[in-house]
Amino acid sequence: MTDLFDKIQKNPGPLGMHADESYGYFMFPKLEGEIGNRMKFRGKEKLVWSLNNYLGLANHPEVRKADAEAAALYGLAAPMGARMMSGNTDLHEKLEKELSAFGKKEDTILLNYGYQGMVSAIDALVDRHDVLIYDSESHACIIDGLRLHVGKRFVYPHNDIGNLGKQLERATRLVKDTSGSILVITEGVFGMSGDQGRLADIVALKKKFDFRLFVDDAHGFGTMGKTGAGVPEEQGVIDKVDIYFGTFAKSMALIGAFISSEKRVIKHLRYNSRSQIFAKSLPLPCVAGALKRLELLASQPDLKGSLWKVVHALQKGLKDAGFDIGRTSSPVTPVYLNGTIPEATNLITDLRENFDIFCSVVVYPVVPKGIIMLRLIPTAVHTMEDVAYTISTFDKIQGNLKEGKYKSDKIAVV
Repeated sequence: MTDLFDKIQKNPGPLGMHADESYGYFMFPKLEGEIGNRMKFRGKEKLVWSLNNYLGLANHPEVRKADAEAAALYGLAAPMGARMMSGNTDLHEKLEKELSAFGKKEDTILLNYGYQGMVSAIDALVDRHDVLIYDSESHACIIDGLRLHVGKRFVYPHNDIGNLGKQLERATRLVKDTSGSILVITEGVFGMSGDQGRLADIVALKKKFDFRLFVDDAHGFGTMGKTGAGVPEEQGVIDKVDIYFGTFAKSMALIGAFISSEKRVIKHLRYNSRSQIFAKSLPLPCVAGALKRLELLASQPDLKGSLWKVVHALQKGLKDAGFDIGRTSSPVTPVYLNGTIPEATNLITDLRENFDIFCSVVVYPVVPKGIIMLRLIPTAVHTMEDVAYTISTFDKIQGNLKEGKYKSDKIAVV
């Protein structure tokens, strides 16, 4: 027999194995000061490209005012209890109604957290007779929800509609014997690569197959579509997506999430989503703050316009400079370089210490071995000067990488 604590110490996991040397710098770094394009890291100001504050609402004066007033009026405790028992309010219901109207759906359920909400929703929607089909690059919250499913689940290669059709054929044969249903799950915007899920092509498969479509649009809500209603609006299939998931943690710069669908589906989720039934209600300051953010998102299209001005300048500038930004068609901007994990750590150290740029780095196993992905998140509060400086700096960084300067053990801080 092995002691549990001894076992986890010997097997810390792929991230935990680097904890001692990475804590506070590469993992769990502390960005301080007002949320924006420039913040402090270890006491020094950095140009920040790693925050999902897409529309710049985190420090919008109307948002800060609404947050402060709601906190003073309600405190963080109200309402006490789960919504089903004692935590429901008029404001919660008002936010659900306004989200439904904004997304052109019949009804909406608020979620305390997006991650747990997605896991719980999948668990509540399907049983052992049903088949789940999902994109191979689906977010971890979807994967964890799938793990709870005791029935069949099939995966199709990322955005491969031909293969999805084959999985639908397999699933259709299975559910004929079980009297089950088929649920296809994908994303609106894939958070690492930045490309969109091929929702219009998936919807077209409904002409041949009987299934429902569940879209996680965490990065698309507020950033995509004419009104900001997300990728379904962007692709002209807003009425064909059966279940729509959005989060407040990106464009809304808050905490919480929601699912919108037909009334009968939302009613089922209200009474069967364990992460909501057995959890305290979303605090009223968060609900009031979300209402203000949704109001601004809907009434001030210039917020999204400012974001996309930066997105276009950044992505065009990077491509013109010869950088590989993959297949992104959203604000998410990956930059792919060739290098090892040790080179990636030295490169990031150089960026942060000598060029004062803070961005996220992604390495194997999220991307293939030999690839370094720098992930940039442009926002409405970035400037054209930020864009120009970043592209110029990346050109120098790539030159250093090609010359082998990041193969050394330590980067000199100048």
